[in-house]
Amino acid sequence: MSEPQQRLSSFEEFWPYYVSQHMDPTCRALHFVGTSLALGCAALTPFYPPALLAAPVAGYSLAWLGHFVFEKNRPATFTYPLWSLRGDFRMWRLTLARKMEAELERARAMFAEETADAN
Repeated sequence: MSEPQQRLSSFEEFWPYYVSQHMDPTCRALHFVGTSLALGCAALTPFYPPALLAAPVAGYSLAWLGHFVFEKNRPATFTYPLWSLRGDFRMWRLTLARKMEAELERARAMFAEETADAN
């Protein structure tokens, strides 16, 4: 799915769009690893303050690699930076809990309906 035509007004409205931009399993895996590394860097910060600078590099470099190489779309971070960060953490948590597949199915169904309505 391409970027929404109108500006989204809440995170809950943004979430299905965010999920729709992460259908490729390699992209999601890269996000998971990147977010894990970013959290690890943040955890090291009290002991080694420069680790905080590495956190966004670790997280975003892998996530953007996933988008540009595997998903072949533009990261939502460029339009919705804070909601995208929140979405990364939600996707990380749902992946860890093995509940992300249900979100993917909901997004597939939601955007299949939109596509059908547009035709």
